[in-house]
Amino acid sequence: MPSECLFCRIVAGELPASQVYSDDAVVAIRDISPQAPTHILLLSRKHIASVNDIEVEDQAVVGKMAAVAAKLAGQEGIADDGYRLVVNVGRNGGQSVDHLHVHMLGGRRMTWPPG
Repeated sequence: MPSECLFCRIVAGELPASQVYSDDAVVAIRDISPQAPTHILLLSRKHIASVNDIEVEDQAVVGKMAAVAAKLAGQEGIADDGYRLVVNVGRNGGQSVDHLHVHMLGGRRMTWPPG
């Protein structure tokens, strides 16, 4: 775990976060700057810098993140109306923390293109 990684520190419990889910592979927290009524970040417990750094052995955690998002969407009451999953990659892609995470946004109509 890189000691300077914000999300590694949240996953390790070193920094406070509004956690909504946790298991051996994924931690989900509410975003501190929500862009929708529901904005949850799904973090991999393992430090993986971005999608570009996913190895074969990491593929299961990516699928787990999607499955957890679907479960949380149901719990949050946004599954039926729909929600958006976003993975930003690199600076031009909007990634601001170099740790694999998925944004789950819902509770309002999403527009396209996203930005």
